Amino acid sequence: MQNQKHLSAGEKEFFSLVGRATFANPFSDERSDLDGRIAGEYPSAGRGEIIQKAVEEVARRITVLENEKRADINLYAGEDRVILEKTFLFDFFYRFKDRFDKLILDQSQAGDTPIKIPFYPEALALMQRRGFTEDFFRRYFELGFQARRAFFFIDRSLVGNSHSMKMLRLNLWNNVFTHNVEFYDRYLWNRLEDFSTLILGETGTGKGTAALAIGRSGFIPLDKRKRIFVESFTRSFVSLNLSQFPETLIESELFGHKKGAFTGAVEDYNGVFDRCSPYGAILLDEIGEVSAQIQIKLLQVLQERIFCPVGSQKKNRFHGRVIAATNRPLDEIRAKGSFRDDFYYRLCSDIITMPPLRQRLQEAPEELDQLLAFTVEKMIGKPSAELVATVRSVIHKQLGENYAWPGNVRELEQCVRRVLLKGSYAGDFQPAATELNAKLKHHIDSGDISAQHLTSAYCSLLYQRHRTFEEVSRRTGLDRRTVKKYIQEWGLVTAGDEEEGKGNSEA
Repeated sequence: MQNQKHLSAGEKEFFSLVGRATFANPFSDERSDLDGRIAGEYPSAGRGEIIQKAVEEVARRITVLENEKRADINLYAGEDRVILEKTFLFDFFYRFKDRFDKLILDQSQAGDTPIKIPFYPEALALMQRRGFTEDFFRRYFELGFQARRAFFFIDRSLVGNSHSMKMLRLNLWNNVFTHNVEFYDRYLWNRLEDFSTLILGETGTGKGTAALAIGRSGFIPLDKRKRIFVESFTRSFVSLNLSQFPETLIESELFGHKKGAFTGAVEDYNGVFDRCSPYGAILLDEIGEVSAQIQIKLLQVLQERIFCPVGSQKKNRFHGRVIAATNRPLDEIRAKGSFRDDFYYRLCSDIITMPPLRQRLQEAPEELDQLLAFTVEKMIGKPSAELVATVRSVIHKQLGENYAWPGNVRELEQCVRRVLLKGSYAGDFQPAATELNAKLKHHIDSGDISAQHLTSAYCSLLYQRHRTFEEVSRRTGLDRRTVKKYIQEWGLVTAGDEEEGKGNSEA
């Protein structure tokens, strides 16, 4: 190559860091470390400030290349060219980050009709000056918009700085892009339909929010001629709560039906598998409630990617991803046989567990204020430190610092509403637990309780909070059979109850 350019040793070292940051998980410690090294030493700076300084430093060094007429990937070969390609993609992404965010908000307002991308010509012109062909750049424009959507929905809807929430955001990103974005870009960007996901967690922990973040973050191609994405991401997520329908209607809700297929089928009906976008995902919520017969039919769809509406022999193809969720303890429903092993193994390409609110607050007590601020702003449309302080004061006075939040984030949202309406919130203290506390206190005050009975009472209190024998066993170090026997001593379950026990069918 005539006039071939080479990066200096210092440039190569710096731009290599930028290239690694371009494809690193934005929620990972690796990305934080890379941003810090790119930005320089700013030990007192916050995460956002460090990213901004890193972006500015990259832009400054690219300007040096431009002034020296070296900001063109076609002037380089081999490793130097690859490094600069990634660096220019990093710079492109952050130059247009705010306009990507506006595009997301505008598309959300527009709904299912794709909207024009007003800044595409400007972005294309920039990257063509840097040596990119339109086809090559278009591919990374598509990937850039996908990455920004994923970050937008994961970061803005799943708040909290506890360790468990940081890990949740990291795992959701990996669910969309895998643990290696470069591998995703080369091999899997249009092949993830076969990667199903199972989301576990107690009632109210936000399983639907996590599924929505995945479903709205799929790859969507760009129509070069019209300069729009071929589909709005608002169409890319469909949710069905399976517990809402009787067994006789679930199959129709899933696969649709033809007119006259059964009594009441007065017209053709498209089920969720028909309605799902090829670029999106279906959430099958409460998957632990469906019968073995329905599981077998779902298994066939997952394996063969085809299904027939009820009353039809026509085979339709399903292109989207499947996300399933349950609030029932997985080991229990599998042990009972109500959740088939072959169905489980087809769903478990990835398993994501939503942390309960009590765990999050144990790890980071300040997360309560973050959640209150997020909830208040969502309710009233703007931040309000005054309302957050009001709700926080009621929680502190009426519930105490160690309230278990059995309804998790969903209960917290209702707590905020209750305080705004009535100025108080009494919490969800179950009568059985209150009675058990009174009995235990009486025996302790009387000094007539044995060590074994004290242990059994503690197991029962844990059972009232966590609702599963497994969790009590894990926290106490006792085997499950002993835990169940101890809980029976205090009358919370009877010897004839099934393993999930009264009140234990939902976590």
